[in-house]
Amino acid sequence: MYGLFRSSADLFAELNRLQSMVEQAFGPADRTSIRGQAGAAFPVLNVGATDDSIEVMALAPGLDPGTLDLSVDRGLLVIAGERKSALPEDRERTSVYAQERFVGKFRRVISLPQDADPYKVDANYRDGILRVSIAKRESSKPRRISVN
Repeated sequence: MYGLFRSSADLFAELNRLQSMVEQAFGPADRTSIRGQAGAAFPVLNVGATDDSIEVMALAPGLDPGTLDLSVDRGLLVIAGERKSALPEDRERTSVYAQERFVGKFRRVISLPQDADPYKVDANYRDGILRVSIAKRESSKPRRISVN
């Protein structure tokens, strides 16, 4: 499964290339301000497929796996939950100058291909990464036919 996704160096090079193209078309984005990051989606997703399954990796450090809510309905995978603040409860004595780490409720919806089997889903959370594997329907897999 790890060979399915590109290395982070390849991914960042590709993202930089795409960002350059967008900036050429629409002008530069504000990257100097924390406010420029406000529209970023959480958790960040990688989605791919093998011959047997659809693989989703959600990069979501700092979550309690028991608070995650996953569902598959009408061809959509929904990942929802909440990430709590790491700041002390007593905020009167805490001065925050910048907060880039996302805190709060989140919800991501991924459209699944028609050959995804909603009854065969496996999910695990380890080292800040949620891995969801959705099996493909047997009827969608190629089968070998013998000639008599």
